[in-house]
Amino acid sequence: MSNANRKQSKQDRPEVVTLTVHDLNNLGCGVARMPDGAPDGGLVVFIKGAVTGDVVRAQIIKRTKSFCVGRLQEIITPSPMRAEEVFCGAPEACGGCVYRHIRYEAELSSKHERVKQAFRQAGLSDVVVRPVLAVTRDGQPVTKGYRNKGMYPVKQGKNGMEAGFFAAKTHKVIPCFDCALQPDAFGELVRAVCKLCDKYRVTAYDEETGKGMLRHIYLRSAADGTVLLTLVVKERLSKQASEGFVHELVGRFPRLCGILLNINRDNTNVVLGDKFITLWGKDYLEDTLCGKRLRLSAGSFYQVNHDAAELLYNTAADMAGLTGREHLVDLYCGAGSIGLSMSDRVADVTGIEIVPEAVECAKVNAALNGLESDRARFFCGDASDAHKFLAAAEEGGAPAPDIAVIDPPRKGTTRELISEIATRDIRRVVYISCEPETLGRDCAVFREFGYEIGEVQPVDLFPRTGHVESVVCLTRR
Repeated sequence: MSNANRKQSKQDRPEVVTLTVHDLNNLGCGVARMPDGAPDGGLVVFIKGAVTGDVVRAQIIKRTKSFCVGRLQEIITPSPMRAEEVFCGAPEACGGCVYRHIRYEAELSSKHERVKQAFRQAGLSDVVVRPVLAVTRDGQPVTKGYRNKGMYPVKQGKNGMEAGFFAAKTHKVIPCFDCALQPDAFGELVRAVCKLCDKYRVTAYDEETGKGMLRHIYLRSAADGTVLLTLVVKERLSKQASEGFVHELVGRFPRLCGILLNINRDNTNVVLGDKFITLWGKDYLEDTLCGKRLRLSAGSFYQVNHDAAELLYNTAADMAGLTGREHLVDLYCGAGSIGLSMSDRVADVTGIEIVPEAVECAKVNAALNGLESDRARFFCGDASDAHKFLAAAEEGGAPAPDIAVIDPPRKGTTRELISEIATRDIRRVVYISCEPETLGRDCAVFREFGYEIGEVQPVDLFPRTGHVESVVCLTRR
């Protein structure tokens, strides 16, 4: 064999290394380092399925200048943090339960450290981060079946329609009807929808060709088990298919409150289109949160974990130190759930939200809870235009707020809005965030504008996943 062939043969051999895992990131990957003495000694290696404290054998499948990726081949010495039981039977490629391999107490510790690290990176190492709060029942943590929202992409399989979840960082559908995070009723309903698609020749939409009809099966549920079903489709179903779906699903699933179509003709990653069509029943879901009745349209934002949301909102209200005299403004208010949950503890609530449909839901929800228009007002506005965002409420007769609640999207809020809040001398700001890194960044800006940062309280709204919610109260100096 020539020297060139020997060199090529050596390069083709898989590189397998023994590593000690020293950390776990929020994507569920164990973090190790290449052995000293290796050409890339000390380089970080990410290994999916590995746990802090494991000693593993891993095959290096990707190498860059700054990190490597390893495929777990063998656990030589398991970590004490490793879970004893399998949490979920779904394929690991679905990418949902990234903490499925570790004990829950270790997951909470990891999430606590992530929030602390986010504030350290923002230059706020002096800020106290409390231990993570979690929902328990009969003294045990609730980590299964908590999601009240399921979004199932579909594909055409060899034996008919299949539904499941996208593999992490791809649009490849991993077939899976049963998810440990979803209620059992979701899996049964999704199975039934897939069989009806085969029966009525409703095919799965193909993103590459643009052909096919059904894009997603979208479910929302209330605490009492009521379910709203939305079929996301490229075009309206035939009359035969529509009537068949209604007849067979309503007879079989008594907890259904409505069956909707959502029309999405665009070749886009956005799941929902703008148009909803009611095939049967109600076009909304009703739930009770923190003692308040809420009516939710299919497209309205709502926390996916009902019991943890109550824990979060009650914690936020306690941190706000409400006395009953405050004029509260709820920014990014959605269907009004946060502001309404605090309405008994303030003088009045003003909500501002960019989605018109959500604003209308918020107005309905205020009326459902007996709040007159002088105690609960809701306006449509865009947070990117900070002055108009708040001015719209004042022009509508709302009093000047002295406390604000903000619950922005994952990207956080803007410096302009923080400046506007400070200019209006709003004394307290309760900031709820689903992204520790943007929360730390924005808190640093609030400090620049003269606000003191209180203790940060993480709350686990998303057990077994890499997400963690946090709330903090900022006070004007």
